[in-house]
This record gives sequence, structure tokens and C-alpha cells, in this order.
Amino acid sequence: MFFNKKYIKVNHNEEPEKTQAEEPKQEEVKETAPVVETVTCKICKKELDKQRVIKNKYVCYECGYYFRVRTKNRIRMVADAGTFETWDNDLKTGNPLNFPEYEEKVAATQEKTGLNEGVTMGSCTINGEKTVLGVIDARFMMGSMGHVVGERITRAMEKATEQKLPVILFCCSGGARMQEGIISLMQMAKTSAAVKRHSDAGLLYIPVLTDPTTGGVTASFAMLGDIILAEPGALIGFAGPRVIEQTIGEKLPDGFQRAEFQLKHGFVDAIVERDELKDTLGKILRLHRPTEGYANFDPAHDDDRYEPTELMRERNTFSRPLEPWDKVMAARQMKRLASVDYMGQIFDEFMELHGDRYFRDDPAIVGGIAYLDGQPVTVIGVHKGKDLKDCKERNFGMPSPEGYRKAIRLMKQAEKFNRPIITFVNTSGAYPGKEAEENGQGEAIARNLYEMSGIQVPILCLMIGEGGSGGALALAVGNEVWMMENATYSILSPEGFASILWKDGKRAKEAATVMKITAQDLKELSVVDKVIPEYGGADDDALTSIAAWMKGNMKEFLRAQNDKSGKQLAQERYDRFRKF
Repeated sequence: MFFNKKYIKVNHNEEPEKTQAEEPKQEEVKETAPVVETVTCKICKKELDKQRVIKNKYVCYECGYYFRVRTKNRIRMVADAGTFETWDNDLKTGNPLNFPEYEEKVAATQEKTGLNEGVTMGSCTINGEKTVLGVIDARFMMGSMGHVVGERITRAMEKATEQKLPVILFCCSGGARMQEGIISLMQMAKTSAAVKRHSDAGLLYIPVLTDPTTGGVTASFAMLGDIILAEPGALIGFAGPRVIEQTIGEKLPDGFQRAEFQLKHGFVDAIVERDELKDTLGKILRLHRPTEGYANFDPAHDDDRYEPTELMRERNTFSRPLEPWDKVMAARQMKRLASVDYMGQIFDEFMELHGDRYFRDDPAIVGGIAYLDGQPVTVIGVHKGKDLKDCKERNFGMPSPEGYRKAIRLMKQAEKFNRPIITFVNTSGAYPGKEAEENGQGEAIARNLYEMSGIQVPILCLMIGEGGSGGALALAVGNEVWMMENATYSILSPEGFASILWKDGKRAKEAATVMKITAQDLKELSVVDKVIPEYGGADDDALTSIAAWMKGNMKEFLRAQNDKSGKQLAQERYDRFRKF
């Protein structure tokens, strides 16, 4: 930031001159307006009112550029007033390599910034939720990770583990501290090991990636969070842009390595605007309060009724059962209610989380955390799209390997925090494309089946449309599987079945009958446990009634699992599929 001072001269009307007979003329007093400090935006180059920028959370009110934030200001913006308590601030920076003039540089930086090192760690509350909070400050040698930075972070992780507290760490760094050489490099392993111990204790860690987060910090604690947040436009990467351009000999595209790039490529859960950050962090902390069992419902909802509306009861009375082929057609309709429709109706405060942490965020899979009448749950759904443009973006609900990997990442996260898992399945099958094969489609599906079989929290799976082959099964290894009355679930499409067995795809209608793909058929085969009523069709009019049925029965399902151990839940799931 470049701060300037602007002085504004104010003109006043002078009184008429006095005669000598009058009182002597007093010396004229010149007045100036109050000092207005300004800051120049790095992007739009406009001169801004500093106080207005501060009020706007250090965001340019002209172009939206995010200024870097000093430690004390960051703490003030996210911690509840007066609650921050600094930890280990007395650690002194040494010179492990006896690097020339290093002590002088550190001392000069300390004098200039008022900080004694590049990271400040401590405890506080955020919207009443107690947490450990850390802030790396770019003003201190570009936030580089020297041995004191690594030590403070490691000690804070250890103390948080001992006190069973979550950790939030604002990352902002140019990477390793060159003057400390190999000792700086060792901090990557040390901090990562401390994060692992904190995680193994079942505790929450949230890195918030700010501009810039690069080098050894990115390649260690910054990318190891349970939930990774980023500020808009933040530079996030291992090698810096200049290093990459020099290495490959070409110019990088606009937006490369920015937060939006990382979200698209699966490495960030969410990008959060600065004015929403405190509330978002408070919400995540609240969702991760330790709980016992799986039915911690708000007593205010004990008397809630989950009956269909009078109109839906009437419509259900006059609706006729569909033939198998008619159900295939009904399940494929674009206007059919989607997973996101049920999520929005059933759950509260849904927060979508993105990415597989390997390659990409697959929009065919929507997943995140929410409340079911006060009980935290992880919710995952296949989403085909609501219109043609949306369908194309979501690949018509055909997940790629990264979609399945995102889903299992969220499921393992749910297991860590003792959250039940609820999935909504509606897919014609896994995407059969060249890129999917190159990225390991078969392995991704197999890994989901493998991991879901042993997850030690309840899993409930709802087949809400098409259930196509292994692509559907990869999200349907549940303690119970429910199916909507006009949904389908099959080894492959009727067209494919007819083509393979009868060498005639035109016999698809006949195949639909012999394949036993309807909810009623599959309940008889014990493949599904409950049939969900559609009240004449899963359309917008029926949403409230269908969702009410789902919600009431979900709560009953979780009450039934409430006293079961994780091993028992995994064993029951194993036994359920072992019988086939």
C-alpha cells in the first residue's frame, strides 16, 4: 500500500476591515480540513480514501482488488473482540547457517513491522467458537518460513491437539527462507507431521490461502486442511509464475495459479469474500462441534409432521402405476426433480465443498456439509443439470474419476468428524470418455466401493432417478438404500442390454421388463430397503411432499443407528452386500 496525505484548504468569508478606532485587528487564522489519508490501488491505480478501504475490509471499492492485511488487522477482522491470546511470541530467531548480515536484516524487519517474526499464533473465539488462530504476515521477509515460523506453527498444532481445539491458519508466504537453507526446508516436514497428529486426533484444520501462498508453505501445511478456503484472486502455487515461465519458455495464461484456477482444478473447497469470512469460519466451526451419536436433532422440531399435502394425496390416489419402460422415460426427464432440489428443501445451511485434491472439481458431483434439523450431515449428490446449458456443464450427470474422488474425500472427512452420510444418485453411468480412462475411471469407482464398505458412520443412499451400472453403485454402498417409485437401477441401460444380449437395441422396451430395474422389483430382491412415493410424479409440485417423506424417514433412520458403534455400522453394511 502507498499512503499519501491530502490537505484540503477551506476558504472563509472575511469580515470587513476595522477602523483604527476599533479594536486592533487580530492575526488571521488559516484553517485546513482534517487530514485525509489515501491509498493507491495496485490494479486500478485509483487513489482511494484509506478509511473507506479499511471499512471495506481492505478491499478496493472501485475494482475489488484485495489488499494484503497486516496481522493485527486480520485478527481484528475475524476474532471476537478482546479474545485473542498470543502463544509463544518470545521465541527468538537465530542464524543456523551463520549467514552474513542475516541478524541485521531480521532486526531491521522487526523494527519496521513491529513483529518479531513472520507468523503470530494464539487462541481466540470466532462467533463464540473457540479455536487456535494463526496469521502469516507478508511484511516480514515475505512471510518466508524460517525455523521460528515452523516452530510456532508446530507448537500451536501440538497445543491444539492437547486441548482438542480446531486450527485456522491464514497463509501468506513466498516460501522458504533462503538465509536458513536446509533448516528452512526441514520446517515443511515438521509442520506437516504436526498437522497429521492433529488430524489423527479427529480435529479440524482450516487453512485460508491469501495472496500469495507459494513455495514450501504451499507444499506443506497450507494444502493439508480438512477444508481449504481462499480469498478471491489470491496467487496459490508451488513454483512462482516467473520461475515457471523461465522454465518452460512461454507466457502463462491470465488467471493461472489464482484462487479461481485452484478451485476449478480441485485444490480449494471454496473461495470466500472477505466480508463473509468471519461468518463462514464461525459456521464451519459450529458444524464441527464434537457430537455423540447421529440423532442430535433440535427439540424444536420434535413435533414436526412429514405428511404430504392434500393435493399430493389426491394426486397419488388417481395416479396409475407406470410400466417399466415408462419408468425409464420418467427417470430420464430433464424436468424431474434433481438432487440439489431435495438438498435445498431438506437441509439447512448447506455449504458446498469442491475438488478431489488431485486434478479437478467435477460439477457432476455436488457435495458438502449441512444440518438435518440440527444434526450435522455430509450430503453428496449426482447432478445432471436443470437446463441444457447446466446439463452440458455437468456432463449430463456422468461423473468423471475426479467426481468419485471428490465424493470419497468428503465421505472420509465425514467419518473423521462422526457425521452421517446421505447420497442422492441419479446418473446414466460413469462418463465413458477418453479423458476419464486416462485419469483412471475404473480405479476411482473401485476405490469408492472399497472405502465405503468400511466407513464407520451411517451411510444412507437414495436412488432418485437413473441408477446406471457401477457409476451409480459407486455412491450407493449404504447401510440402507432407498429408491423412488419411478426411478430405475440396473446393470446397464435397457438399450445396451438389448444390444449385447439380443443384438437388437430396438428391443429396449422389452429389456426393461426382464431386467427387473424398478423399485418394486428391487425391493423384492432386497437390493433396496424402501420405496419413496412420488405422489404422481417427481415434479416441482411434489417437491415439498416428497422431501417431507425423505426428511422424516431420514431422521428415523439416524435414530435407529444412533447407539451403534462404527465397527457395527461397517459390519452391517458388509453383511448387507455379502448376501447377494
